[in-house]
Amino acid sequence: MKGLVTKSTGSWYQVLDQGTGRFFEARIRGKFKLIKTRLTNPLAVGDKVEFSLEQDDVAWITRIEPRKNYLIRKSVNLSKEAHIIASNIDVACFIYTLIHPETSLGFLDRFLACCEAYNIKPLILFNKMDILNDAARELVEETEALYQNIGYQTLEISSYSKLNLDTLQDIIKDQVSVFFGHSGSGKSTLVNALQPDLNLKTSEISSSQLKGKHTTTFAQMHFWEFGGSVIDTPGVREFAMIDVQKEEIQHYFPEIFRVGRGCKFHNCMHINEPKCAVLQQLETGAIEETRYATYLKLMEEAEEINAQ
Repeated sequence: MKGLVTKSTGSWYQVLDQGTGRFFEARIRGKFKLIKTRLTNPLAVGDKVEFSLEQDDVAWITRIEPRKNYLIRKSVNLSKEAHIIASNIDVACFIYTLIHPETSLGFLDRFLACCEAYNIKPLILFNKMDILNDAARELVEETEALYQNIGYQTLEISSYSKLNLDTLQDIIKDQVSVFFGHSGSGKSTLVNALQPDLNLKTSEISSSQLKGKHTTTFAQMHFWEFGGSVIDTPGVREFAMIDVQKEEIQHYFPEIFRVGRGCKFHNCMHINEPKCAVLQQLETGAIEETRYATYLKLMEEAEEINAQ
């Protein structure tokens, strides 16, 4: 029998039988190969699997089909390990909030680099536009322009004023989408605004720390009435890349890769090499400093991981 993993709690999974439309509680049978054992979970929401049923209607997952892509985060407990957040994604929506909570550009850049690395279409959603003053709106517009110039799709939204939710619905219709962002960025609220009857649990922002409380504790797929599905995920603090070489990182920053073709040396790493076109563009401001800082950080991490 063929199924789709729609919920993961760590030890148990929920599987949708794609033949009958029935849901089953499932466990893993057999061994699943993890990528260089750096992954802490063998299965993720979005995985397509084969399973068999026991007499008590408990499903046993026996095989996982090859993934077309996936996104991973650093493991909470083991810094050198990673956890698959979701797989087989069509559109990965990053929910950026300027305030309550503040989203760093470094976090966004790391997300975009992971999307590039694993061939996932990203969409940057600038959320909570209804609570921003004029100065904050101007800052959002400047940030939007920066990422649009690189080639990324952006959209200003509000779950409360319904700003551009119809446009967002058109983008994710009939797609497998996933919402990412810090805790408190409004992922569950956005899902509820798009489809109120899902009634996902939401939480207020902590006034003392201006950070959201974790209300989603495990990943789960929900199906849109207008077609397609969304994977709701716990708040992610840091994305990760595994099995990536230091030399590959520049491929995941489109503007650095484009400009890098003009470097004197074909194997230029854009750190301190002579006649480096990237460093020249960095000095003029044509390449954003925050993007370049994330690029250097990811190269450093890739070197550390591959040295183990």
